[in-house]
Amino acid sequence: MTADLTLAEREAAVARCNQAMDAATAAAPPSKTWVRQALRRGGAARCPVRLRRLSLDIILRQSDLLADLFRTYPDDAVYVAAYDIFVGFQRPDAPRRVNVVQAMTESMTWTDEWGTAWAHAAGGVGAATVANPLTDWADLDDYLARRMPRPDEPGRLDAVLPTLRQHAASRYVCGMTHLALFERFHCLRGMEQAFEDLLVYPAETERLLDALTDYLLVLIGGWGRLGVDAWFLTEDWGTQLALMISPETWRRYFARRYRRLCEEAHRWKMEVVFHSCGNVTAIVGDLIDAGVDVLDPVQPEAMDLDLLAREFGGRIAFSGGISDQALVAYTPDQVRDHVRRALDTLGHAHGNAYLVGPSNVLPPEIPPRNLVALFEACHE
Repeated sequence: MTADLTLAEREAAVARCNQAMDAATAAAPPSKTWVRQALRRGGAARCPVRLRRLSLDIILRQSDLLADLFRTYPDDAVYVAAYDIFVGFQRPDAPRRVNVVQAMTESMTWTDEWGTAWAHAAGGVGAATVANPLTDWADLDDYLARRMPRPDEPGRLDAVLPTLRQHAASRYVCGMTHLALFERFHCLRGMEQAFEDLLVYPAETERLLDALTDYLLVLIGGWGRLGVDAWFLTEDWGTQLALMISPETWRRYFARRYRRLCEEAHRWKMEVVFHSCGNVTAIVGDLIDAGVDVLDPVQPEAMDLDLLAREFGGRIAFSGGISDQALVAYTPDQVRDHVRRALDTLGHAHGNAYLVGPSNVLPPEIPPRNLVALFEACHE
């Protein structure tokens, strides 16, 4: 379907669907207070729901159905990002601005404000780095002094202001920072080089991570001044089987830095939602010690939900837990059973401290009947 639409038609379809979803959320009864209580592990009558985790492709393919579903089953929490995860912040006066709808629906390459080059393939979801700006440590001083973006860049968070005006009074709002510390590190250095850096170049690695931490501390303050309820950061640390690096190396470089970030978010009265795909069971206890309040996305393909709930339930809230991969192949009854098991395991046993929803963006291949089953089951 995407290939049959002009760019203007794609932009209009995405805008219409987003407007319908926003209107449905705004019309729903207020949920901010009880969602906050649930995620703070203070008990709630039911698990809050977040299903608006959508790729542009599924919006374009299922816009009418999604609009209808959100009118009937509005989300309990609102997640806001000031700019696209892969395109990044673009100054209003930038000479060549990347059109996000075009970039995420066509074959296209671009370079973000950090100097990282990205590519998206038509028919794919998301984007991948194709060139990194800091491949030589000899350039570190110059990069930090002249090329690294400013976290207090005027207008950096302005794009979320309309959404906050619409929803902040009645909805639990989470401000999103993608590619936070480790992810930004390997976007700058390259993934393979980043792993080598942790072992071979500790001094340089520490300097860059310190600079990125300082950047995030300022950005957290920006979110805090906007009055959002939680700060969400993405830091994919897991493969389907285990942590990408040893827990010891992780603790050496990252534990204390995440603690600083959590402390700053808490100083602004925000919860911390920590996103990491893959199996991160080995560091969940460390994340709790650092001050993380909500663990996202709890992928059932990678993590043992029973073990996770048994070991950490009541000490941290959970988010996600519904396999976006399985939703493509399941029958509607299997979708309902999958959701109910996640609710029973992660939520009902622990005071409903579980933000139920997909563990990643919903792919466009999900059959419509499975979307209906997903919304119905999550809101039962």
